[in-house]
Amino acid sequence: MESYDIKKDRKDLYAPKRGVFEAVDVPEMAFLMVDGHGDPNTAGTYREAVEALYTVSYAVRAVAKKSLERVHTVAPLEGLWSAENLEVFRTREKSAWDWTMMIAQPDWITREIVDEGLSAAQKTQLPALNLVRFERFAEGRSVQTLHVGAYDDEGPVLQCLHEEFLPAQGLVPTGRHHEIYLSDARKVAPEKLKTILRQPVGPAR
Repeated sequence: MESYDIKKDRKDLYAPKRGVFEAVDVPEMAFLMVDGHGDPNTAGTYREAVEALYTVSYAVRAVAKKSLERVHTVAPLEGLWSAENLEVFRTREKSAWDWTMMIAQPDWITREIVDEGLSAAQKTQLPALNLVRFERFAEGRSVQTLHVGAYDDEGPVLQCLHEEFLPAQGLVPTGRHHEIYLSDARKVAPEKLKTILRQPVGPAR
């Protein structure tokens, strides 16, 4: 039984080059999502959200394999980030950050399959399970690049994107900052972490 892997099937979205800003059109996709607020390094709600997302994603995978005989690799963790004052991203004042953590689901995953997966996951009694939702998200035209290194070292790349690349292309940000975590931070040294940095954009007026 061949396993579907979104990173391999959609390399245009999940395999950008380091040091290059690439324009991509991101279609509407299905995700499991959890919203939250606060420093991802210290907020217990962040850890609980990520734990719940992975637990439900693996439960959904098991349901799909059994009922549809279709197998997929669980997609990488992704995050949408925002704040009332964007300056907190430069100063790394993480306690002021709003986030939506999410994991992409294959097109054949339905709400019924997710509901069955959620029901199966209830036995774990994880505190954030009731916060997990299944939603389609359309990002549209975006610019992305691959960052290799610690999360706190993203600043210069983002500054170049917002202050140099986007103005030169006649573009402005139109949505939340998006990160896709290709590495497991528990197992990979900070200087080797691979993170896709993505920014939805539109024409400057």
